[in-house]
Amino acid sequence: MSERNTPYLRAVLDSVPSYRPGRKVVGPGGRSVKLSSNESPFGPLAPVREAIAAAAAEANRYPDPAAAELTAAVARRFGVPEEHVALGAGSVGILQQLLEATAEPGAEVVYAWRSFEAYPLLVGLSGATPVEVPLRGETHDLDAIAAAVTDRTRLVLVCNPNNPTGTAVRETDLTAFLDAVPDHVLVVLDEAYREYVRDPGVPDGVELYRDRPNVAVLRTFSKAYGLAALRVGFLIGHPHVAEAVRKTMVPFAVNHLAQAAGVASLAAEAELMERVEATVGERGRVRGALLADGWTVPATEANFVWLRLDGDTLAFAAACEAAGVSVRPFAGEGARVSIGTPQENDAFLEVARAHPTRNR
Repeated sequence: MSERNTPYLRAVLDSVPSYRPGRKVVGPGGRSVKLSSNESPFGPLAPVREAIAAAAAEANRYPDPAAAELTAAVARRFGVPEEHVALGAGSVGILQQLLEATAEPGAEVVYAWRSFEAYPLLVGLSGATPVEVPLRGETHDLDAIAAAVTDRTRLVLVCNPNNPTGTAVRETDLTAFLDAVPDHVLVVLDEAYREYVRDPGVPDGVELYRDRPNVAVLRTFSKAYGLAALRVGFLIGHPHVAEAVRKTMVPFAVNHLAQAAGVASLAAEAELMERVEATVGERGRVRGALLADGWTVPATEANFVWLRLDGDTLAFAAACEAAGVSVRPFAGEGARVSIGTPQENDAFLEVARAHPTRNR
C-alpha cells in the first residue's frame, strides 16, 4: 500500500494547499530584514510584558476555558454585549471554528481571490466547495461576489483591508452588498488590519454588524497589538454566531499568557496606537518613495504594500533575499511587503530602487 493511497487519510488532503508562512533570510554581513509576515516591528509594551511574565508563573495550570476576563475586556472596548464575543487562536483559528460550524460537503464558501492564503486551505479541509471570485483592480468585486452566491452558499468572506493587496472596500459599496446578501448566508468581515485604516470612507465592521444578524467580524491581536506569537483573536457577532464559534473551539485554545496579554493590551491601547500611527506614517513614506521611483502601488490601508510584478515576482523576491530582505512573493502575481522600522524599510527601498521592473 502506498502512502498516498492510505485508506485512513482523507482524500481531500491531496488537493488542499499547504500554508506557506513568510520566510526569514540572512544576507550580506548577516543582515536579516523580515518583511514577509505583516508583523508589528514593535515588541509588546512594558505593562503587557509584565502581564505575560506574571501569567507565566501559572503555566502549570490550565487557562480559563471561557476566557471570561478577556471576553469582558473586548466587549467593553467595542461596546457590545459579552455574549456577542467569541475568542480563538488568532482570527484564523476563529475562521476554522466558523467553518466547522457552517461548512460541510455540498455547501459553498465564497471569497475574493487573491485574498488571505489560508482561505482555500481551511475551506478545503472543511469539505465545502470554495468559490473564488477574481479581484477587480486589486480590490474585491462585490457585485461579482454577490452574483456568485447560490442556495448552497453558507459563508462569504470579505477581507477588508484585503491581504495581500492592502486595498479596502468603501462603506457605500459594502453596505449595499450586505443588504443584497440573502439571510441564509453568513458574511464574515475579516478585519485583521482594521487598526491601520485611515480612509474615513472605509467602514468599521463592528458598526455594520449591529443590525445584521448574518454579519460577523473577525479581529486579531497579532498585528497592531504585536502579539503574533501568542495567537489570540476574537469574533464579534450576534449570539447565535458567537455561541456556535465557542462550541467549535478546541478546549483551552486561547492560552493563559495570551489571555493576560490581551487584557493588558486593551488597557494600554492609547500608547499602543501611537506605535500604529508610526507604522501608518512609514507606510505613507514607503509607498511615496516607490511611486517616485516609478512603481505602481495601490493605495493601502494595511501595514504592507503590494507590488504587481506578474512574471517577475520570483526574480524580485530573489533580489530582495540576496540583500538580506525577505518579502512575500505570490508567483506570477506580485509581492507583499510589510512595513517595518525605518531602517528595515530603507533596506527594502534600496533593493526596489535598483530593480529594473520599476520603470516598466
